[in-house]
Amino acid sequence: MTVSNAQNTQAERLIASTGFADPETPLVRNCWYVAARSSEVSREVISRRLLGVDVAMYRTLDGRPVAVRNRCPHRSFPLAKGKLEGDILVCGYHGMQFDPSGRCVNMPSMPLTPSNANVRGYPMVEKGPLIWIWMGDKDLADESKVPDTHWLEGREFKSVTGYYHMKSDYVAMHENLLDQTHFPFLHPGTVGTPEYARSKLKVREEGDQVVIDRELKNSAPPGIYGIPAGIMEKKVDRLSEARFVSPAMHVAFAQIIDHDPAEGAPGKYRFNITHLITPETNHSIHYWWFNSRDFKHEDAQADEFLKSASEQAYLEDVEALEWILEVVTSDTEAQKDLNFAPDKPGLFMRRNLHNLAAEEQSACYHEESLHCG
Repeated sequence: MTVSNAQNTQAERLIASTGFADPETPLVRNCWYVAARSSEVSREVISRRLLGVDVAMYRTLDGRPVAVRNRCPHRSFPLAKGKLEGDILVCGYHGMQFDPSGRCVNMPSMPLTPSNANVRGYPMVEKGPLIWIWMGDKDLADESKVPDTHWLEGREFKSVTGYYHMKSDYVAMHENLLDQTHFPFLHPGTVGTPEYARSKLKVREEGDQVVIDRELKNSAPPGIYGIPAGIMEKKVDRLSEARFVSPAMHVAFAQIIDHDPAEGAPGKYRFNITHLITPETNHSIHYWWFNSRDFKHEDAQADEFLKSASEQAYLEDVEALEWILEVVTSDTEAQKDLNFAPDKPGLFMRRNLHNLAAEEQSACYHEESLHCG
């Protein structure tokens, strides 16, 4: 791995600091991120910027997803503008040919194929509706560490889903998802109720993960849960867990308990909300979401309502975070934002992200020092 002098200086500063991640913290690369939905990747080569790198993606003839750097090593022509011949990706500028690993197998203008004319390939794993990519050290790409999303892969849950391209950073997005006190004010018509914001939360850490547990008893459900379940006029118990799983994923598990269900109706309703966040750059992200339920699988009205309500709530988050980034980047007078007791989960997450980034930068810095020595 080659590290520039500027990157070394950045690494030294990050390693020496003790604090919290912010929009300028180097992106954590040794992590499985969502590259695309399974339905997006086909025999037509597409490109997407992930963690600051343009990546070309396609499927081999046997259906395996492939990702390589979208930049020919000869004259930087975008390989996604080339074509596939079988499983070989052909550059559209000088016809150089690359196999799915990124190895150059032919250069038409030369009698011998240059051994150094390769493009970087990236490990990929396909699980259910998602394709995950590893942008960091290939030797650390352990497939067993792809986040668990089994509720998106089986028949127990029915999901609605969407996507946003956001002008924000993944630190702010994760902090927003862990900040439940904004629900009644930013999302009053969907997920927020004043009682929920005032309910007691418990914060715990499991390794690098941050978990919030909440319990709210004998209270009206929010519309996003109560309307599809048909229990808006009832007082129910609401149990929830919100979890910062990794730099790429946040999940929320909600259980609604109706102690006096109508005849034939369930007494418990489960919702799993999945937030998948892949940085495009330090100041832009790809954001996929899924709202999954364990009831009324064949109810088209429930699908329509949940999709509409989810889109409303998540678009409110998108707009808020984009407004915040605009203020932070355009206001010339510096401000150090205040933190209060309810911000504890987000501060845990920011500290953990900082530490993950510092560990990576330290490894790169020391590797480069050994190389230069």
